[in-house]
Amino acid sequence: MRTTTPTPPALDGLRVLDLATLFAGPLAATMLGDFGAEVIKIEHPRRPDPSRGHGPAKQGVGLWWKVLGRNKRTVTLDLSTSGGRATLLRLAAGADVVIENFRPGTLERWDLGWDELSAANPRLVLARVTAFGQFGPYARRPGFGTLAEAMSGFAAITGEPDAPPTLPPFGLADSVAGLATACAVLTALAARERTGTGQVVDMAIIEPILSVLGPQPTWYDQLGYVQERTGNRSANNAPRNTYRTADGAWVAVSTSAQSVAERVMHLVGRPELIAEPWFATGADRAAHADVLDEAVGSWIAVRDRAEVLAAFEKAEAAVAPVQDVRDVLADPQYQALDTVTTVPDPELGALRMQNVLFRLSATPGTIHWAGRPHGADTEAVLTEAGLGPDEIAALRAEGAL
Repeated sequence: MRTTTPTPPALDGLRVLDLATLFAGPLAATMLGDFGAEVIKIEHPRRPDPSRGHGPAKQGVGLWWKVLGRNKRTVTLDLSTSGGRATLLRLAAGADVVIENFRPGTLERWDLGWDELSAANPRLVLARVTAFGQFGPYARRPGFGTLAEAMSGFAAITGEPDAPPTLPPFGLADSVAGLATACAVLTALAARERTGTGQVVDMAIIEPILSVLGPQPTWYDQLGYVQERTGNRSANNAPRNTYRTADGAWVAVSTSAQSVAERVMHLVGRPELIAEPWFATGADRAAHADVLDEAVGSWIAVRDRAEVLAAFEKAEAAVAPVQDVRDVLADPQYQALDTVTTVPDPELGALRMQNVLFRLSATPGTIHWAGRPHGADTEAVLTEAGLGPDEIAALRAEGAL
């Protein structure tokens, strides 16, 4: 784990209430916590965040939660009860950010909407993360990242041309929305420095993934062009594909730059292709991908992966091994960056997980602890908020905790 410095972390003093589940909202809170924000994870007393049960577990402890819940203090609170409502408002009065992902209208039904929260704390930023946004014909529909991957056009351009549209085997849309939500929260906090007041962030999961798909709407608007599935190939350059080596491994080659494409042709012994009129632009090379793939693929197919990688590196051509998680953990570049770091955990011992998202030279982020048990910090957090033992006992009796 990266060492801390005497300098306070970048988001020191920021308090975030994480009311969200699965996965964009909680991921945004995790990223804020990685850089020093105090994140208080609020879960239902009897229905914990479902991410605790997602994916493989060890000794009955969900491993996904250990990553998603890192650097968060865990509190149980039933917001639909009168005591839960009053307690949340009390916590919100001392917070900077609330992140939630209930369906639109849910917080309002509990009298915990923007009117009530901003009255309790005019400086509060409320980030509302939903599948479709707070308004529009789909706003109240249930939705997950999978629907965003389908609706945005991502699935339509992913996969082989003669195969079905392909969905990613992980939460891509949720992850992109989590990044966007963290950015949006920091943007709203920057505005608060000028205005003195908070505001609402309306994050629709269907939107950030559309933003990262490139200029597809502009292409269609101006040219009527609809991008199609091309497998691993690109419509903008070639050769660009995955190729199998003699020892059964795979490598990926990219030639986005003309100079790199020329180096690859020299490397694989086909310099005559550079003189072809169509080789001069990426789009024209892409139209001749069959020829270029055969040239590159046949050269790679008779060499082991190590030899291919070394030859490409010597030629200053762009190549990378196709790695699974075992390769990632052994990769010397990832090791040098400490991209996957080790975090101590009282439940499971040392855990390896992705490190903080980027490095800051003066105020680096750090992982202080992995995801904690359900409700582990309830009494401590409420006591710090000014609730006495009798008040906490009354909340427990009501079922609010």
